[in-house]
Amino acid sequence: MIVTIVRFPTSTPISLDEARTKFGANASSYLDVPGLLWKAYLRSDDGTKVGGVYWWRDRASAEAKYSDEWLAGLTEKYGAAPQIEWFDTPVVVDTRTQSIHVEAPPAR
Repeated sequence: MIVTIVRFPTSTPISLDEARTKFGANASSYLDVPGLLWKAYLRSDDGTKVGGVYWWRDRASAEAKYSDEWLAGLTEKYGAAPQIEWFDTPVVVDTRTQSIHVEAPPAR
């Protein structure tokens, strides 16, 4: 499993209410993204940075979503290109189900 953190500065600070409205307006577009397990939208305390945390089934799914078209759309919408950080998630603790998931090492 892979986690990505996507973030970028806003051209002007965005309030928490504005963030809820903007993010809520497109949240449903992520419901059927292949390989996406969940997404959390982010906004810094001062509203000068926004982004998302994505938990992916695999890297290929994330790479498919982060197309040139997707990146260009975010750059146009927020006035800056997003930065994407990639993380392996070898162990996940799920407090909702009281379970721990350990990812098997990739086949070689």
